[in-house]
Amino acid sequence: MPVAHHVLQRAAGPGRDRPALRHDRRTRTYAELAADVRAGAEHLTATGTRPGDLVALLLHDPLDAVVGLLAVDLAGGTGLLADPAWPVHQRAEVLRSLTPAAVVHVPLPRAAPAASRPPVPGPGSAPDDADVAWAGFSSGSTGRPRAVARTRGSWTRSFDDVTALTGTRPTDTVLVTGPLASSLHCFAAVHALAVGACAHLAPGPTATCAALATSDVAHLVPSRLDDVLDALDAGMPSRLRTAVVGGAGLDPVQRDRAATHDLDLVAYYGAVELSFVAVDTGDGLHPFPRVEVAVRPQPGTSLGEVWVRSPWVSQGYLAGARGPLRLEDGWATVGDLAEVPDGAGPDGADGAVVLGPGTGPLVLRGRGDGAVLTAGSTVVPEDVEAALRPVPGVRDIVVAGAPHRRLGAVVVAVVEADDRPGLRAHLERVARATLAPAQRPRRWYRLDALPRTPNGKPARAALGARVAGSDPTAQVGDLEVLR
Repeated sequence: MPVAHHVLQRAAGPGRDRPALRHDRRTRTYAELAADVRAGAEHLTATGTRPGDLVALLLHDPLDAVVGLLAVDLAGGTGLLADPAWPVHQRAEVLRSLTPAAVVHVPLPRAAPAASRPPVPGPGSAPDDADVAWAGFSSGSTGRPRAVARTRGSWTRSFDDVTALTGTRPTDTVLVTGPLASSLHCFAAVHALAVGACAHLAPGPTATCAALATSDVAHLVPSRLDDVLDALDAGMPSRLRTAVVGGAGLDPVQRDRAATHDLDLVAYYGAVELSFVAVDTGDGLHPFPRVEVAVRPQPGTSLGEVWVRSPWVSQGYLAGARGPLRLEDGWATVGDLAEVPDGAGPDGADGAVVLGPGTGPLVLRGRGDGAVLTAGSTVVPEDVEAALRPVPGVRDIVVAGAPHRRLGAVVVAVVEADDRPGLRAHLERVARATLAPAQRPRRWYRLDALPRTPNGKPARAALGARVAGSDPTAQVGDLEVLR
């Protein structure tokens, strides 16, 4: 976590006694946090950690995890935060493949009580922006997660832009609503500490909603936004003014519901490998500050592949892992698809349309390898999901492809819903009314709850593998035929 220097600066100034971290009933002021971080860094150095070392942290408590990441940063290492929810065999495989120099299984030693310790030293000189200061996971729903490395500057130099977009102030409490192994939530905590705000670590819907009364800004995924909106609709006390939503697009219903509670929504699109790409404050996705976005048309389709040129792009994968990130002449992509924008002609490599004042917003259409090719037509799962998700009784839906002898593949829908009569008939009526024949699901399944990745997104890869029959053991729950 590349903000130890920021925390030490706060601890040496007038904000030293303001809360910096909160989790459950535990709180650390900036002075207390800085002292604990120094104590942790001294312990790491004394036990052999050297600048540049990769240090894995396997800590269940998020407050201890933040202290550990800051201590690794202060010691000059690269912090790698694993997900405590991983099964033992997955954790062991990650550690075997990445071979970190040190593994932290228990909380680092705390500083002595304030009455018996010397004042916290000043922050010293600023660290180098080019240092690799954090490594996090691109968490796929199947297989071994890939670790992505980021420099300090690729985080910290975007802070001013994020502060301006979200309106975050030093007097705010910033609600972090998910696991820190997710870069979305880790960034939320990092940014809050850099601003001088209090990062309230409250992963999970119950903890999130309980913290609304004392929080000003929240960082969350769309499914957690629904939890918050449900709580606000039910009259839950709240002082929340801004929700920063990453990980997927927002629908108009969510924006309308938020507006009834005077809640500003700032949505963004990005990837662990690319960081911020585009931001939507109500008029569609437009390039994030200092980011160039190009859509390169794909032959035989109206869609294009999204490419990015940006100072926030990662250093790539650790240990030579392979993944969707591709680099070409200063541009990068992870294979996401978007509609080719109107309003401007080609400008760039391969006839790409570069987004700018003359183009419309970026309209995402999923990842390239998620499209379903059926009877010569390309079906984008998100289009089908958007048409069917508003059906009463549907909590969420994932669309994937299953092999078919004549058609190549057919569209399959997995619906998160209660088992109630008539739901399939209703969905089929809506599909006939709103979708082209190739887009209409031929098979329907139901789950009480969709499996989700640690980021809160539906586990598309696991669901797709299960319905395609390529991995009948994929852990997706009790998949039932929807009747």
